[in-house]
Amino acid sequence: MTDASIVSEELLRQIEEAARAEGRKPSEVLEEAWRRYTEEQSWAKLVTRGQENAKRLGLQESDVDRLIGEYRQKKRER
Repeated sequence: MTDASIVSEELLRQIEEAARAEGRKPSEVLEEAWRRYTEEQSWAKLVTRGQENAKRLGLQESDVDRLIGEYRQKKRER
């Protein structure tokens, strides 16, 4: 792999092989992989933020059903 390479030759070969097996272009395989990666990172950040908020508020997983019920009840009362 040279300094100018974005991916190793081995990884490029695997991408090309996967694309060929699926009748797609290597760029399509890479775009899908990047899209999935960014979606996964977005979800991971959201989960982390939720866990931090729950910890800050002193909430446990066992509180979830009760809190959802309370929220729905308040919405029905409006």
